[in-house]
Amino acid sequence: MRVSVLYPLMPTDPESLAPFAALVRDGGAARLWQGQSLSADTQQVFAYLAGRGYRVPVGTSVVLMPLRHPMEAAIQSRSLALFTGHPTVLGLGPATPDFVAGLHGKPYDSPRDACLAYLREVRRLLGPQGDGGSVRLPPLAHPGVETGLGVLRPALARAAGQVADAAISWMTPHGYVQDTLLPAMAKGAAEAGHPVPRVVTVVHAVERPHRNPYRLAYTAARAHLAGLHYTDMLRRAGLRVHHRRPDLGARALVDAGVFLHGTPREIAAGLAEYGRAGVDEVVVNVAGVYSDHGREDAVRDLREILTAWREAES
Repeated sequence: MRVSVLYPLMPTDPESLAPFAALVRDGGAARLWQGQSLSADTQQVFAYLAGRGYRVPVGTSVVLMPLRHPMEAAIQSRSLALFTGHPTVLGLGPATPDFVAGLHGKPYDSPRDACLAYLREVRRLLGPQGDGGSVRLPPLAHPGVETGLGVLRPALARAAGQVADAAISWMTPHGYVQDTLLPAMAKGAAEAGHPVPRVVTVVHAVERPHRNPYRLAYTAARAHLAGLHYTDMLRRAGLRVHHRRPDLGARALVDAGVFLHGTPREIAAGLAEYGRAGVDEVVVNVAGVYSDHGREDAVRDLREILTAWREAES
């Protein structure tokens, strides 16, 4: 299993990502990830870092389909692969129905079908000479693009199995990944004659004994814990959560070990559980520390967690 890092905020200054990119450049982490940004654009920030000399593997976890045409997504992702010199992971997600309706006048009739159609078109455009069709991209030699789909529940996990190279989950307990998401992915892959995607999971973490993990879990995850799709996933995984009580949801995350806390070695041991559950890449998210204690503490936590991981693996 590989261990990567996430820049946890919507950046307003691309330089704020440089210390995170350095963790990848210096060999401590496998890849630098960002989610959707409505401030400085995610892909443009990655391109900026490459121009600054941080030519590191990057991935999106996830950017939202309704914001860009599949052709634009294909152009951006292969451009990043070219600029960084590494295969790029284009992680995509359908967004919430309200967000889609605000942009397009109505929500998707079926988020699953929309994801399948979108990823198939992106893959067609990224294929050799566009793999046919009325609209094609000109040939471009680049290190490659891995298509990913954000998954929380079985329906999209099954869709990922049909069309994606990677399934990207967020805040999912390792047992839920193993017992629910992986079987759904395998079923979708078998139906489509497609290889089972690799699994990437974003995991919240905080270290140092004097910090309050419940407060930091709330700071990091309150927006997700107020979302119906996230709380439904967590209830399926056995946690007692409700979208109207993100404060109690934060406590449940900590008590269930979904929000990892403790010493760097204890966190590294928690990450290893995801590897045993079938996760191929775990992405460490220190959003709570960054928000409450600042970038310097967040980067130091990541560095110490990565060091403990390497020591445990050696």
